[in-house]
Amino acid sequence: MSKKMSHAADLLGLSHLTVSAVHGVADLAEQLHLNILRQAPEVVARPLGKVASLVYRGVRGVARLAGSGVEGILTRLQPLLGENKAWPGRDALLAAVNGVLGDHLARTANPLAIPMQFRRHGAPWTPADAVSGRVLVLAHGLCMNDLQWFRNGHDHGAALEQGHGYSAVYLHYNSGRHISENGREFADQLEALLANWPVPVEELVLLGHSMGGLVSRSACHYGAQAGHGWLRHLSKMVFLGSPHHGAPLERGGNWFHVVTDMSRYTAPFSRLAHLRSAGITDLRHGSLLDQDWLERDRFAHGQPLPQTVALPAGVACYTIAASISKDASGLTGRLAGDGLVPVESALGEQLSFAPSQQAIVYRTNHMELLDSQAVYQLLAQWL
Repeated sequence: MSKKMSHAADLLGLSHLTVSAVHGVADLAEQLHLNILRQAPEVVARPLGKVASLVYRGVRGVARLAGSGVEGILTRLQPLLGENKAWPGRDALLAAVNGVLGDHLARTANPLAIPMQFRRHGAPWTPADAVSGRVLVLAHGLCMNDLQWFRNGHDHGAALEQGHGYSAVYLHYNSGRHISENGREFADQLEALLANWPVPVEELVLLGHSMGGLVSRSACHYGAQAGHGWLRHLSKMVFLGSPHHGAPLERGGNWFHVVTDMSRYTAPFSRLAHLRSAGITDLRHGSLLDQDWLERDRFAHGQPLPQTVALPAGVACYTIAASISKDASGLTGRLAGDGLVPVESALGEQLSFAPSQQAIVYRTNHMELLDSQAVYQLLAQWL
């Protein structure tokens, strides 16, 4: 069942985030302030430190009281206000917030946390939406939502449905949670989806963009562990710009807090790097399993590399990398890839993709994979 949202719920969720942000900034400023005071003579530092701590404690207290007041009012108003139609841009904004802070939203039961569900045209999927027994499930990437498969007048899912007889279903999920958490839930929901499919299922195809490809691979692992029946129908998987071996931008984020921790004056700022979600840190090396993060500090440098998860046996797996270069001779384009994911990582060169099941599209960035006609021609050929 979908989670019903209203403007009151939006405001309540933003209230939670605002209070958390005020607390975080107050903690940051207080620690930096006290670090500087420690360099002054003790006769000066001690009384000023007490005053500073009192001030920051007051700031946190006011934020807590204000937040509690807003939450109380909105909690009472929410049943009276009822549901409102989503305002333009709301889905995209919520998807971005969930991508950056989604693990915090889920952990604190914030109303802004996106519940995983299958959708079509932005509404929950129903059995009446099925048009054939050839099921195509599309999984979006980090900070995105199911509606963003439609770009510049093109949607790979809709085109494959119209031209190749598939029935397209779009996964909508909180991309800030750990990839393994989303993968396990995705596996469970695929089991329920096929159990409720109104006509005999002929085949299941998974198409993942960016993080969505990793969530799909994780779902195969946990689906096999659980003995799910949907894997028997899975015939093909296609990955568009998925960082199978990680993304260097996240590794840069990890180095940010390593460097800032080296000095007590800059150490408070390392908290800014710690704001990024579990989903983002999983992209450092493409972590798919619980074991990659359980009982570990996900921000610590020098952690063991994640366990390698093989592609599912008996499933034809295809992967497409993008490069901003004009052709294969561009070294910069190969290293930078599509601007977010290097070509080698997107091709999954440490996995068992057959050369005929790998492709590179040029003059294309990470987002342009969603509406590239060259990509669509490959999809039509493979599927």
